[in-house]
Amino acid sequence: MTVRVRIAPSPTGNLHIGTARTAVFNWLFARHHGGTFILRIEDTDLERSRPEYTENIMTGLRWLGLNWDEGPFYQSQRLDLYQKAVQQLLDQGLAYRCYTTSEELEALREAQKAKGEAPRYDNRHRNLTPEQEAEFKAQGRSFVIRFKIDDDREIVWNDLVRGKVAWKGSDLGGDMVIARASEDGIGQPLYNFVVVVDDIDMQITHVIRGEDHIANTAKQILLYEALGAKIPEFAHAPLILNMEGRKLSKRDGVTSISDFQKMGFTAEGLVNYMTLLGWSPPDSTQEIFTLEAAAKEFSFERVNKAGAKFDWAKLDWLNSQYIHNTPVDKLTDLLIPYWEEAGYSFAQGRDRPWLEQLVGLISASLTRLTDAVEMTKLFFIETVELSEEGSKQLQQEGSQAALEAIIAGLEAQPQLTEAAAQDIIKQVVKAQNVKKGLVMRSLRVALTGDVHGPDLIQSWLLLNQIGLDKPRLSQSVAAS
Repeated sequence: MTVRVRIAPSPTGNLHIGTARTAVFNWLFARHHGGTFILRIEDTDLERSRPEYTENIMTGLRWLGLNWDEGPFYQSQRLDLYQKAVQQLLDQGLAYRCYTTSEELEALREAQKAKGEAPRYDNRHRNLTPEQEAEFKAQGRSFVIRFKIDDDREIVWNDLVRGKVAWKGSDLGGDMVIARASEDGIGQPLYNFVVVVDDIDMQITHVIRGEDHIANTAKQILLYEALGAKIPEFAHAPLILNMEGRKLSKRDGVTSISDFQKMGFTAEGLVNYMTLLGWSPPDSTQEIFTLEAAAKEFSFERVNKAGAKFDWAKLDWLNSQYIHNTPVDKLTDLLIPYWEEAGYSFAQGRDRPWLEQLVGLISASLTRLTDAVEMTKLFFIETVELSEEGSKQLQQEGSQAALEAIIAGLEAQPQLTEAAAQDIIKQVVKAQNVKKGLVMRSLRVALTGDVHGPDLIQSWLLLNQIGLDKPRLSQSVAAS
């Protein structure tokens, strides 16, 4: 059997972490078996579907490295296929036209609620006579198409994650609407139905999705059978939970994949983390791996039944590992958009070689790419403000004299090199008869505004290349 799987997002919002994790599992399973990964856009909700969401979904999948083999297929362009399948069920007597009004349905729900019963359709129009149908049409009623569900039927499947799963037909809410209201023909087909028709048409062998779809699976198995199709295998992955064990929501700060990108996460770090949300590799000590490496090991035997807790600290750690191992030239490419977004200017000597030196200076300290914005701010502004600690440092005895001596030493240097910078500091320490720590701290404050920061000598060299070291040293002396 050739494995064929699909990811089928709805373009009613941006690509979310939950949908993306489902896409990861589908991609890994397909690649592990040398199968096909299909992208299907489920845009039958015409009122809420937006082209910008479709673009966001596809851009997010590509960014994560989840390239698809077939598609994208759009459900909105396949209505003829769905309507033919609805007509097939009507012709077979497995579906029927239901003329129940919204007011009648609401009255039914209220009566059931008063009795403490679960809401369900009572199948009242399942066996209408031609005369009854004619009367409803004469009244101007529109109809939906409902699929007949046998209350006595037990639906059982062997889930690749959860093992044996069984549902009673009586727990599925009565006969299921498979197409919307229409005055004459077949209206807009609904989710549970079109999913099945698409899976049959695309020869999907494995349906991999979140466990919140389990009730849908029971209904869909009945539709596969009714349409005379082979039933695919199902795998229902655990939901993603917050650290308190509740279903993840926007209140937890977890948003769309594009927002994770804006927050400074790398594609490799994020997709690595999503792979671990519910799955563990055979070597439990291994946590860092590419998608391709994970695909070689992936199986549903190692997917947990329990919900996967989203851990920001773990994601940050994984992300930092990828940043620290990214070559400087590539990391520079990743950081430039964040600097541009912050409004930093690359004029006055801040060319590519200078930027790469700056990246080399800070890379080991980055957890997220966005950290570089604040960390490098001092290299993109003309003057710096002194922190409280910095102000106190420049008031130390001998601090101003040391800075004046450093300025004099700079004047004697045609070009500042690392060796020359070290030599200036040594000469100042000796000439002023002060401790090296005083000179270093005073120099750092004058150049950066604070007593803490990246490597001092490399920072000095970078500021010297763009002509900001002498003005800052002079300003510190003048301000004292």
